[in-house]
Order: sequence, then C-alpha cells, then structure tokens
Amino acid sequence: MTKSSDAVGVLMLDLEGSVLTPLEQELLQRPAVGGLILFSRNYVSPVQLQELVAAIRESDERLLITVDQEGGRVQRFRDGFLALPPAHAFGLLAGTDPERAQTAALLSGWAMAAELLQYGIDFSLAPVLDLYRADNRAIANRAFSGDVDTVVSLARAYIAGMNEAGMAATGKHFPGHGTVVADSHVELPVDPRTWEELLASDFTAFAGCIDVLDAVMPAHVIYPAVDTECAGYSEVWIKQKLRKQLGFEGVVFSDDLTMAAAHGAGSVVQRAKLALGAGCDMVLVCNDRESAITVADWLDTNNIPPNAGLLRMRGRPQCEGKNLYTSARWIEATEMMSTLTGNKDKVN
Repeated sequence: MTKSSDAVGVLMLDLEGSVLTPLEQELLQRPAVGGLILFSRNYVSPVQLQELVAAIRESDERLLITVDQEGGRVQRFRDGFLALPPAHAFGLLAGTDPERAQTAALLSGWAMAAELLQYGIDFSLAPVLDLYRADNRAIANRAFSGDVDTVVSLARAYIAGMNEAGMAATGKHFPGHGTVVADSHVELPVDPRTWEELLASDFTAFAGCIDVLDAVMPAHVIYPAVDTECAGYSEVWIKQKLRKQLGFEGVVFSDDLTMAAAHGAGSVVQRAKLALGAGCDMVLVCNDRESAITVADWLDTNNIPPNAGLLRMRGRPQCEGKNLYTSARWIEATEMMSTLTGNKDKVN
C-alpha cells in the first residue's frame, strides 16, 4: 500500500526529539500518516531545524509539517526566530490605536508565516479565534480580545498577512474555548451557555472569519445546550453548524486526541473513529507514540483512504529565504514586533 501523490493520510503525529530516528522514519512512511507537528523539544537551532525538515522530507516529501507558532507563550521555535507577541497584545493596542493594531496583526501573521515557510514548515496552527477571558487557563492572552468585532477585525488582518506570505490559516478552537475557565489539556471543560448566547459571541467570531479560513480545529469542550458530545466528536457542531450553517468547505483538524478532555470517549481508536465520523479530516495523536502507532494500525488495516483536501494546507512561500531578512517588509515587521514584545534585539 503506497501513498497517493495527490492525497495524504489522515493521521498527524509528532517526534520525540531533535533528530529523526530510524523508527520514526519508518513510521512517517506509513500510508495512514499524512502530517507531522513539531514541538519545542524538536527545536535546537535554525541549522538543526533545516536538517530535521530535510530528513522528514526525505522520508516522505508529501507530509504536511506544522507547528504552534502563535507568539507569546505558545511559540515553539524561539532562539534564532523572531519573538512574536501574544494575540492579546494586538487587542490591547486596538483599544487606543485600531489602525496600528490592524497593521501590527497583519505584519505578525506575515512575519511568522514567512519565517516558517523558509524552513519548509507548511503552516502554523493559527490564529486563535476564541474570546479573551483573563482567568482561562488554556487560552487567556492567546486570544485577540473579548470583543467579537475586535477579534474578527484583527484575525482577518493576521490571516491576510499569513496568506501574503503563502501560508494557509487554521482557526481554533471552534465554536469557542475562551470563555470557559477549565483547561482541556488536563480536564474536560463544559460550557453551560445556551445556543443563543454562543451564537451572539464565540460562534460569531468564527462566522466572521469563515470565508478566509482554510482549516478549523474544534474544541475539546462540551456545550450541553447544543450536543452532549464535545465539539471535536460532534456531528452537530462539525457537520451541521460548521459545514452546513457556516458553509465551511475547508479542512477540519481534530485537536490532540491524547489530551485529557478527549479521553472520555474511550480508547484512542474509538476517539479517532468518533472524530473522523463527526467530520474531522485529520486526527492528531501526539505525545504518545504507542497510541499513534495504534491509530496508524487501525487506519491502515481498515483502508481508511487518504484525503486530497488536506493538500490545501501545503505551504507556498512567496519570499525567497535568502532575501527575507534583508527585505523592507521584514525590517518593518521586526521593528513592530520588538515594540510589542519589549524586545529591542533584532533577529537576523
């Protein structure tokens, strides 16, 4: 069984360290595997990242490579990369200078994307479209704002920057993770609000960006007023609300199926079945090699077909790497990011 040249497998997994091991090289070549997400533990330096990505591409050039490079506390590649502010920095700036906030968001999206693309990373899982709440343990300042209109305005600018660089955008965490306090990495959050309340807030933030998103990642959150399943396992949320009501035709990524909030659905295979059955196009199984292999075995054994739609996430760099750091656009972006992060040191 070989991978199709015009589609990729529906499993995304991770690596254990900063170099590709023979076992991982073999795993990446399996038909079920179509994506790879990198974490901080996979990064040492720009040169090391170049070598790692080259090794990954040698294993299978069709693999989609991603990372969480939002900025602030969620920036996996740091030393040697431009320091990016958290999304909330743009929201705060919008309170005093909306036009400058728009420019800053666009430049951040562009710089983040342009830098990743020159290393062969296809996309960052960004932006966060959740609403801001200071005491939210999972989101907080990863969100642009608590105001829906501000989120939509800044997110659209950020996405425009990503697209200008040649990167597809992923909105997360549908239909909104920002207003619940619980952290889905360690527990299963429940949002008790009515559908009307959700429609008037978080859901509208996604609706306002849906036409510029290439992908969406559902939240590991239960909204019992709408469905008893968490959004990532819910046909109501994915097939009815996202696909039918919002008319979304892009990619749906599951959030990591090894997160604590995902465990209530049963075994890792059962979780993958539920996510795919609900309408997810690709499932993420990270930080648990045994579970990733188990899901790959199940996908291959059951001949779960690859997905051609995932290829819309392939990076298409618009700036040659050798020219990036000397371009006027980069200099403008670094100056703006330095102001927002308080970091006066220029990168490269």
